[in-house]
Amino acid sequence: MHGYSIGIFPMGNDEDDTISWFEASPRAIMPIELKSSDINIPRSLKQVINKNIFKVTIDKAFAEVIEACADRNNTWINQLIKKAYIELHEEGYAHSIETWHGAKLVGGLYGVSYRGAFFGESMFRRKDNASKIAVIKLYEILKKNKYILLDIQMMTSHFQTFGAIEISRRAYLEILERAMEVSREFK
Repeated sequence: MHGYSIGIFPMGNDEDDTISWFEASPRAIMPIELKSSDINIPRSLKQVINKNIFKVTIDKAFAEVIEACADRNNTWINQLIKKAYIELHEEGYAHSIETWHGAKLVGGLYGVSYRGAFFGESMFRRKDNASKIAVIKLYEILKKNKYILLDIQMMTSHFQTFGAIEISRRAYLEILERAMEVSREFK
């Protein structure tokens, strides 16, 4: 392992504006390279997609997405986290997927793209299915550009529906190492 395969992620503390580091075990991922088919999309969500209720954009409102992700009672996204990820976005590493209903931002997600991996950080929704639509768009981008890893850190029912799996630390580090050996573009 080349020193970058630790697999930890930051969690901010709003009370004292510090950052702690955590490692999820087992680790949750969306298996991009392991699946020959696309993401699992429930029939009801396919109906929503077919109605074209939402417009989806990429990197058009990064600061607004991270702010919306932090807007909840309990959040790990403190001012240090916001500042760090906005700087990563400005440097071309952090990206957002935005879901719009008319002119209103109603859902989205953000994360970091590095080499052949995308590390999902957080998402939000203000309208049903808005964040799910963002996840589908993210998956399409990563699949199209032959990414190896979509790291979602911890399993949620949201991602389980789409086909996310939990893997051991060892399996995660093996996939991460392969992802670090390739170069991919988020486009």
